[in-house]
Amino acid sequence: SVADPPWRTAVRRCYFTMVDPLRLIHPTTLRYARSDGKMNEQRLRKRLIETCLAMSANGLNKGTAGNLSVRHGDGFLITPSGLPYDETYPADIVFMDFSGAATGKRKPSSEWHFHRDILAARPEVNVVLHAHSPFATSLACLRKDIPAFHYMIAVTGAKSIRCAHYATFGSQELSEYAVGALHGSKACLLANHGMIVLGNDLKSETR
Repeated sequence: SVADPPWRTAVRRCYFTMVDPLRLIHPTTLRYARSDGKMNEQRLRKRLIETCLAMSANGLNKGTAGNLSVRHGDGFLITPSGLPYDETYPADIVFMDFSGAATGKRKPSSEWHFHRDILAARPEVNVVLHAHSPFATSLACLRKDIPAFHYMIAVTGAKSIRCAHYATFGSQELSEYAVGALHGSKACLLANHGMIVLGNDLKSETR
């Protein structure tokens, strides 16, 4: 038989690395992420760190790569810039409002633009997870969408997982491309970069 081309094998492996982060933001990890009074900010900060550590343990990120945010109050909590997850404490998590103003002793992740813009554009979304998993990043470097080759692609709510156009990391341009690629979807690739997955009220992520 004729062997599949390398990019097709990468698609299959990438699919599973896109699904894993959706499991990481299940209620068992970030329970009650919505600002409904069921979790205070301190506990939410701890859960945020636990999820980041789980990303590393699952091989989705290394060192200071990737970032995570969760809607809270009139803004969102986001991981700090340039700090390894195993050295991150609740006080290091940064609170930001939707004007882009940050509160805390650390600088927010350099990718805060797309976290803010996604949460602003998608009121049903409460969690934004960005990772540099090896297979997703490999496929993103080929700038290919992930087609509906498997029924679990439907988990994203779209017919395929789109790859956003390339733009410099941390830029407003990248944010705009990401928001566009995520239209009607809970996941996308970022060309030559990595991936983003979204969660809403978290209970729906178990279905």
